[in-house]
Amino acid sequence: MAATGLSRTTLTDLSRVTESLKMLAPNWSVWVLMTLSAGHLRYSDVKAKLALLADGQLHPKLTKLVDAGLVERTEHGPRNVTYGLSSRGAALMPVLPALNTWADTHLEKPLAPDKSTGVLEPQSVAAAQNIEDAIALISPRHSTPLVWALRARGTAGAKALAAEVMPHYSLSRVYPPLRRVIDDGLVQVTGSGDFQLSASGQALAPVYQALSAWAAGRPLTDEATHPLWGHAPTPSQTRSGPYLTTQSRLSDPPASPAPAQAQALSWKTGDLFSHRIPARPLSVSPAGGQRR
Repeated sequence: MAATGLSRTTLTDLSRVTESLKMLAPNWSVWVLMTLSAGHLRYSDVKAKLALLADGQLHPKLTKLVDAGLVERTEHGPRNVTYGLSSRGAALMPVLPALNTWADTHLEKPLAPDKSTGVLEPQSVAAAQNIEDAIALISPRHSTPLVWALRARGTAGAKALAAEVMPHYSLSRVYPPLRRVIDDGLVQVTGSGDFQLSASGQALAPVYQALSAWAAGRPLTDEATHPLWGHAPTPSQTRSGPYLTTQSRLSDPPASPAPAQAQALSWKTGDLFSHRIPARPLSVSPAGGQRR
């Protein structure tokens, strides 16, 4: 069959999602956005809340978020400037629960000894850090199209994935991004040498549906017009189809998965700062989940 790649509608939607991820991917961007979610703050106030960021780091991040349209800078007078979320940045806040839930369920957690027993146990991770870790994992180029294509196909070989996701490249170009999503625990190799999504890759459905809706300026509950939403594909499907509307985040799916949007609507912004800001990068050794 001649390679035609993804449909124009799907390419448009995937482009929106990947550009959104790229916009949010730089370290500390989510922390800055969540710091500003409580209201407009002066630079010194933002700096005090994100003390681990040096002046040379915070100012460029604020500038980039302003340029991206997620933060607005307001001059009230000489030396009196505040920063706050724009309407676009505020609309992003209900999207974040899906990212946090996925990371908290599927990514490893740092270990620390229990005070009473001395046994190493997984520690809680701040939701904002969870979100940044999830974004860093799925934001690299071609990761999202590969995950989407495998969700639609079920299983596929490298040649089929290259034809669909990277139709204008040689076959060999598909292997580096494939190795990356395998190393990141999103894709696994079948016994026949084909590729399929892992449980954590399947569980990305609520993440992509929320990001896609936000990127297109649609309400999060607008399932009818969502190019990547729909029903799970049947085993006979061999071409691209819609992404699953609701998907369990657990390795063993429950009988009746809860709709992702119901959880998103119950999100409380303040919950993102339920834990302290990490003083150092999290460990990359597996500890209760795939690596961060």
